Amino acid sequence: MQVDEDNVPILKGRSLRPKDAATVLVIRRDGPSPRVLMGRRAKGHVFMASKWVFPGGRLHPADFRVATATELHDETASRLHLTAPPPRARALAAAAVRELFEETGLVLGAPGSGRTKSPEWRDFLATGHLPHLEPLRFVGRAITPPVRPRRFDARFFTVEAHHLVSLDPGAGCGELDEIAWFDWDEAARLDLPSITRAILADVAARLDDPARPIPYHRFDNGRHRLLTL
Repeated sequence: MQVDEDNVPILKGRSLRPKDAATVLVIRRDGPSPRVLMGRRAKGHVFMASKWVFPGGRLHPADFRVATATELHDETASRLHLTAPPPRARALAAAAVRELFEETGLVLGAPGSGRTKSPEWRDFLATGHLPHLEPLRFVGRAITPPVRPRRFDARFFTVEAHHLVSLDPGAGCGELDEIAWFDWDEAARLDLPSITRAILADVAARLDDPARPIPYHRFDNGRHRLLTL
């Protein structure tokens, strides 16, 4: 079976439509250099097995309905609205908060109570917090190549770790079999998917230049194109 640069099988025939997804880079600055939270995907996973990634996953319908403690920061909202209408943009930010909790046990929330019939949000709301969207910053977009068996239209966010309720990762949901903090040099030496490596490098540059354009990675006719938003 033919595979691509990330050791993912290449799909022959008609490509799949990408699903909306959200990913978050948690940045910690309480040491000599900034660190980022990363997790290693379980060895038996069918997609990107054993690769180190940022917490994230696909958008769920419940992400549109969940009550939040805060709304998106104005600048984040205006940039994110270039990629999605306002309700979907807000839902993507909520998905980033939910996936962070599901995969690491970390809560980006503010005290508050909420009810839901959705299993996706039940455990998060049981912590006594509502999603805290305001600290999220939109830093990138990437659409999975059309030749892959799973495709995502991912929006990448950063959040400063001091906004979290706790800095101690939990057990997570089982998709990640190891969760750890790495400085940028350490993270760059991990076994990373190509897009994770590209976003990691761009966010490193963004630490010194927050106003730099937001990268948009896509593939047209099999060729990688790097655009900006």
